[in-house]
Amino acid sequence: MENAKINAMQLFVLIFLFELGSALLIPLGTDAKQDAWLAILTGMAGGVFLFYIYLRLYKYYPDILPTEYMQILLGKIFGKILACIYIIYFLYISARVLRDFGEMLLTFAYEETPLFIVNALLLLTIVYTVHKGIEVIARTGELLFVVQYFLAVAGFILVIVSGLIDIKNLKPVLESGVMPVVKTFLKETWYIPFGEVVAFIMIFPYINRPKKLKKAGIAAIVLSGVNLVITMAINIAVLGVDLTSRSQFPLLNTIQAIQVAEFLERLDVFFMIALIVGGFIKITIYFYAAVTGVSNLFHVKKASKLAYPLGIVVLILSLSIASSYTEHIQEGLTLVSLYMHLPLQVIIPILLLIIAFFKNKNKERSM
Repeated sequence: MENAKINAMQLFVLIFLFELGSALLIPLGTDAKQDAWLAILTGMAGGVFLFYIYLRLYKYYPDILPTEYMQILLGKIFGKILACIYIIYFLYISARVLRDFGEMLLTFAYEETPLFIVNALLLLTIVYTVHKGIEVIARTGELLFVVQYFLAVAGFILVIVSGLIDIKNLKPVLESGVMPVVKTFLKETWYIPFGEVVAFIMIFPYINRPKKLKKAGIAAIVLSGVNLVITMAINIAVLGVDLTSRSQFPLLNTIQAIQVAEFLERLDVFFMIALIVGGFIKITIYFYAAVTGVSNLFHVKKASKLAYPLGIVVLILSLSIASSYTEHIQEGLTLVSLYMHLPLQVIIPILLLIIAFFKNKNKERSM
């Protein structure tokens, strides 16, 4: 493990920014139509449940990383295999989120620039930050949190003042019953973004006051969930259900519609900063989890040496995972959710917790 510590407030900030990340960018939960905000709300509740699972695992093994306690719980061979699967998962999702933000920048700002250049420049800053370690990541998060919240509040006020919101677009509530919300929860919003907090299992051991971890984590998940609910409700109220679900980046379309007093308009570039902040933190956390996992599993003394070669892997993956952005999004909402998020965020952590419970129960009896 890296010889470093972060405090509970820094963890709160990192989880909050991480959860917003790419979730602000994509049309989240739109399979539930105008009830997308309800699907996000149920996803948040599911995210709190998963956080409890990850927290309980951490409490059984507070001083070691998951790549180590997986070997204790499953044996060296199977434990190492599972640890490798999680490392690959973290690298792959890093590449997916990088692709999300690269495509967004190409669409709205750099139409003539190759995707490779945009992704490479964004990833270079992330690799450098990860190279500096978790304390630098945490301090960077604190600074970016202020920027993010200022832009979020300013955007909310401007949307209200511009008179774009039409509450009728959010009605009727539960028009088709509760099942569309439940299906969207099970298919999407439980995993994206709330289940993705699984990446923080690689960061929990760095907390200097473990007793504050629970409050910080749950507060961050709830606050980010409330922000996503408000954002999606505003997107639907401004754009309508059909346009929101068809849009690649609904929040940016909403911001583009702002016009106050016939002179304050075209603010999408300004608010792209807020989206990039979230994306930067999300990719950084996933990438840091992968680098730390590789370092711990293969006993590399200086984890920072792995940042640049693994960064090249992420960059190549981000360019090759899909031939188009439409295909990329389709894969993310179907194949990735079912075959990666569900087992690695939900099923395997629950199984590991059950095994940990019985192993530690036997130890307590023998003492």
